[in-house]
Amino acid sequence: MPYFNSAMYTVSAVVLALFSGWAGAQGSAATFPSRPITIISPFAPGGSVDVESRLYAPVASKILGQPFVVDYKAGGGTTIGIGYVVKAAPDGYTLLGHTTAMTVVPAFYKDLPFNIVTDLAPVSLMAMRTSALMASNTFPPKNFAEYIAYARANPGKVNYATAGNGEISHLAGAWLHSLTGTTVTFIPFKGTGPALQELMSGRVDISSGILSAALPLLQSGKVRILAVLGHQRAKQFPDIPTAAEMGVTGYDYTAWMGFLAPPATPPAIVNKLSEAFAQVVKTPEIARVLDGQSATPVGSTPAQFKQLISTEVARWKKVVDDSGITLAE
Repeated sequence: MPYFNSAMYTVSAVVLALFSGWAGAQGSAATFPSRPITIISPFAPGGSVDVESRLYAPVASKILGQPFVVDYKAGGGTTIGIGYVVKAAPDGYTLLGHTTAMTVVPAFYKDLPFNIVTDLAPVSLMAMRTSALMASNTFPPKNFAEYIAYARANPGKVNYATAGNGEISHLAGAWLHSLTGTTVTFIPFKGTGPALQELMSGRVDISSGILSAALPLLQSGKVRILAVLGHQRAKQFPDIPTAAEMGVTGYDYTAWMGFLAPPATPPAIVNKLSEAFAQVVKTPEIARVLDGQSATPVGSTPAQFKQLISTEVARWKKVVDDSGITLAE
C-alpha cells in the first residue's frame, strides 16, 4: 500500500488551490473585457462624474474593445452608489466613478457598512482639477491679502457661498479660514451653479469651487478670482498666486475624479483597467479638453490612487472634527 502523508496532501492541496486561483485570474484578465463595463455614478445624471465618465468612455472603449455605460445610484450622500459597487461582483465589469467628495463621507457617516479605504479597489486617478477662491465684484478686497485682512477685521461678516452644507467646498473653506485665523458665515446652496449665481449677483461675498465651473464668469469679468486653492497656479490666470504662496502653508484644495472597483477584484484585471485609463487621459483629444478646463490628466497606478484616498480621508476627518461641521442644515 502506498505511503500516505496527510500533512503533505494538505499542503499540496493548498498550493494547488492557490495556483488554480492565480491561473484563473490570469486567464480572466487575458480575456477581459468580453462584455460591456458599467460605471456607477453615485450622483444624479448631469453631475461631474457623469460628464467626465462620458468624456473618457469612447476612448476607453476603443482601447479595451467593449462599450462603457454609465448607470446612476444616487442618494445618501453618495453612500448608495458606493455600497452598490462594494457588493458588486469583483470581475471588473462594475466600476465606481467618484470624486474628492468620497473622502469626506466617513467624516459624516459614522455607521457605514463599508470602509472607503479598504473596501474598494482603486483603479486610476484620472484628473486633478484646480480650485479657486472667488469674490463678487461688489466685495471691497481686490486680492487674497486684502481679503484675509478684511475677514480678520470683520469676523463673521463675510458671506461665503458653498455648494451645500458639508459639501467639499464648505470643508475647504472651513480649512482655509482655520489656517488663517479668520471667521466667515457659510451659506449653503443646492449646488455650484446656484452658489455662483448668488456670487455674480453680489448677494454673497465669496465662494470657492472647481475653476472650470466658474471660467465663463471669471473670463467675462462677472466675478473675480482672489487666489488659486490648489498646489499650482492656473494656466488661465498665471498672475494669480496660490493660497500656499500667500502664506497658507500646507493648504491644497485640488479636486479630482477617478475610478474604483469592488474589493477582491483580481489585481491582473485592476492593472489592465488602470493601464487602459492611463492611455485614455494621455490621448491628445482628452488632454486638450482637460487643459481647456484647467485640469491636469493623471492616469495613476492603483497604489498611487489608494494613497491619495487614504491621505484625504484623514485630512477631511480632521477638518470636520476641528470645525464641528455637521450635515444638519
